[in-house]
Amino acid sequence: MVRSFNPGEVVEVPGVDLETERLVCFEGRGFCRYYVGIRGSAKPCEWAYLSLETLELLKEYAGTKVGRRPLERFVSRRSLLLPKYMRKVAWRLMVRVMPREVARFIQSRFGELKVSEARYKDLLSEADGYYLKYLSQLRELQV
Repeated sequence: MVRSFNPGEVVEVPGVDLETERLVCFEGRGFCRYYVGIRGSAKPCEWAYLSLETLELLKEYAGTKVGRRPLERFVSRRSLLLPKYMRKVAWRLMVRVMPREVARFIQSRFGELKVSEARYKDLLSEADGYYLKYLSQLRELQV
C-alpha cells in the first residue's frame, strides 16, 4: 500500500456496483478509508481504515519500499508491539465497540461473512460509522 499509494484514483469495487475514490476522508471525524483491493490471497485486504495522523505518515513515505526486517528491528528496539500482532489486538478492541460482522468487514474476513451486494454497501457505511468509536478507544489506550 505504501509503495503504490494513489489517493486520487477512482476505482470500481469488483463484484459490487460501487465506484469510489480510492481514498475517502471523513475530515470532521478524523479518519479516512483507502481501497486496497487485495483479494484471493491468504491475507486479503479490501479497505484500510486510518487516522488522519497515519494518513500524513503514509503521504510522507508513499512510493517507497518498506522492508519487513528494518521495520521489525525498529519495533523491537523500541519495545513496541510487533506488526504481526496488530490485527489480533485490533480485533479485540473492535469487538468491544462494534458488531462482530462490522469488525469482520473492516478486517476483510470475508470467509467468515456472507456478503451480498446490498449488504456490502450497508457494511461499508456501518464501518464508516463505527470506526471512530474504535479510533477513540485506541487513543484512550495510548500511553
